[in-house]
Amino acid sequence: MTGIAVLVVLGVVVFAVAGYGAALYNRVIFLKNQGDRAWYNIDVLLKQRHDEIPKLIGVCEGSARFERETLQRVIVARTAAVGAAGVADRAKAEGELSAAMGKLFAVAESYPELKSIALFSQLTARVSSLESEIADRREFYNESVTNYNTAIETVPTNIVAGWAHAHPRDLFKVAAADTADVEVKLNL
Repeated sequence: MTGIAVLVVLGVVVFAVAGYGAALYNRVIFLKNQGDRAWYNIDVLLKQRHDEIPKLIGVCEGSARFERETLQRVIVARTAAVGAAGVADRAKAEGELSAAMGKLFAVAESYPELKSIALFSQLTARVSSLESEIADRREFYNESVTNYNTAIETVPTNIVAGWAHAHPRDLFKVAAADTADVEVKLNL
């Protein structure tokens, strides 16, 4: 084999390896951006839910006998959720907010005068709808993050991911509070 032929073969190999590396890098970036987009979609819905909760609290406060402790728990949970940073902390805070909202809805069942207020019904329907949308988007987010995490942890993509300083991301896990039954105690 002549020197030129060796250089051509070496050039083709280097070009192929560089092209494959670029393809792997682009895949990591695509998966990262897909996870970001999925998170932003969740974030929009969480903001909408956070905006509806004070309205719902206001309607409940109008019912003179409604449990103040339940309302306070929702207010504290909402404040924590709004201020949470990072996916893991946000997921935990949102789970606590969902549990508090579940208790609020359960307690509201015992107040027929509150349930008869049209605005209360509209707000509870809106918040419930947002909860369903958040659950759907959480599923897509977790799938996107799992694909990304798998890509950056498997050979040979992990080599390129290391060069790109790609780090695993947290899943938006369902809090234990979301799966627990709501305890309702009425102080009449």
